[in-house]
Amino acid sequence: MQKLLQVDFGFNGPFGEEMATMLKGLAESINHEPGMIWKIWTENEAKQLGGGVYLFEDEASAQAYLEMHTARLNKMGISGVRGLIFDVNQTLSKVNHAPLAQKKAQK
Repeated sequence: MQKLLQVDFGFNGPFGEEMATMLKGLAESINHEPGMIWKIWTENEAKQLGGGVYLFEDEASAQAYLEMHTARLNKMGISGVRGLIFDVNQTLSKVNHAPLAQKKAQK
């Protein structure tokens, strides 16, 4: 069953295009994480928050990624990482056009 992972943490920037340029390599590497289908990057400069919303193939993949990502963020000096894993209500999500059936491209 697909699982949604929501992660957020205090982040002092950079934001926007500067963040996109700085973290492009990281973004590309995330595509190779086991079980990861897609990620939406989130940022809120006014509240100094960063994070993401991910869709994983299963709970084990989501949990493993959350543990690895939290450790990686901690090494970068970011603490207070909050990660929540949710079940996805496929029926209702499809009513609202959620991209649940999309799988990441295999390389």
